[in-house]
Amino acid sequence: MIELRHLRTLSALHETGSISLAAQRVHLTQSALSHQIKALQEHYQLVLIQRTGHAVQLTEAGKRLVKLAERVLGEVQSAERDLAKIALQAAGSLRIVLECHTCFDWLMPIMNDFRQHWPEVELDLVSGFHSDPVMLLRQNTADVVIGSENKPQQGIVHFPLFRFEILAVLAPGHVLADKRVLEAADFSRDMLITYPVPEERIDLIRQVLMPAGVGWQRRTTELTVAILQLVASRRGIAVLPGWGIKNYLDYEYVVARRIGSGGLWSDLYLSVREEDASLRYLQDFLETIGQVCFARLDGIKPLGKKSKDKKREAEKTTGGTFEKR
Repeated sequence: MIELRHLRTLSALHETGSISLAAQRVHLTQSALSHQIKALQEHYQLVLIQRTGHAVQLTEAGKRLVKLAERVLGEVQSAERDLAKIALQAAGSLRIVLECHTCFDWLMPIMNDFRQHWPEVELDLVSGFHSDPVMLLRQNTADVVIGSENKPQQGIVHFPLFRFEILAVLAPGHVLADKRVLEAADFSRDMLITYPVPEERIDLIRQVLMPAGVGWQRRTTELTVAILQLVASRRGIAVLPGWGIKNYLDYEYVVARRIGSGGLWSDLYLSVREEDASLRYLQDFLETIGQVCFARLDGIKPLGKKSKDKKREAEKTTGGTFEKR
């Protein structure tokens, strides 16, 4: 009765604690996911999940199946790596362009794990700022782009990674720290500290300040730690993803506030050349990002299905974390 799809569903429920978020993770409707769970419960005559409002908790029986999922899904992924190596798909390169500076925080451990599983694959980061990172794929000077780009382009496949919230970062005791939510006008009162990227690629400026007609002052620095140091010394305000500032918040080095009543959210994608999308080691890299990030990063949400330009090709390539098998 138990199939891999059931184990993936239970793992998603365990990690998200939500029917709707878990359904997005495994690319099912909420109704289809509920039907899966109902069928399992009827087969075993046991309750696997308990609902409290919108939240979901696993029962003892559900937790037992999640332990099975952790072992089985890991073994399946390992076996698929071995099969790819037998089929001579183990050699190649992953030259990665990061549009998102704070992605270094979660990407480096993933790269270290990847090197152990795929020692024959050359893994490297393409340094520097790039105005059109996807063009590097076409020029064959990069193999992977991690960023916000998802516009349909011939020969390019965009895989959704996740959605994350961008928070305003302030010094403790800052005059705006008493507010629970910051609005556009609040950012006109202080220096905005950002990475050295064009203003049209900064979510706060593009989505909040410009539509509101609010002006801003800006200074830049390349390192996250430098941005946080400037903020802590009351040189200005920054806006950063929650995962990039968690340790600093825990030690009360800075404080964070939501931007707008619904928050300021951004989407992250992994883009590759169409001809590379079926490579097993690239699939494994994609699956590992999903597994690690949803297990370890706070405040991220499933992003949804892949861009429609290459949906058919993408369906052939992704593992259980990003697409239903």
